[in-house]
Amino acid sequence: MLYIWGSNWWQLRSKHTLGLVVFAGFLLAENALAAYLFILDPTLSAWIHNDQMVPYPAQLALAALRVFEFSGIAFLTWVSWD
Repeated sequence: MLYIWGSNWWQLRSKHTLGLVVFAGFLLAENALAAYLFILDPTLSAWIHNDQMVPYPAQLALAALRVFEFSGIAFLTWVSWD
């Protein structure tokens, strides 16, 4: 999305497309940080995968939120690419 909206902003130079570029940049940064924290950070990933510290329903809820967000981003990318 950042590439698509960035190239559109480069051609159109409108505030709307600039807003979409900024949104895509923040979204990319948020997902990169979340991926690092949930997958690569040894402290947080060990804490989340521990059933005594984070109950299983909470683990499922966190995973479901990430799946829903990824699905929404994938759909938005598909719509933007078209």
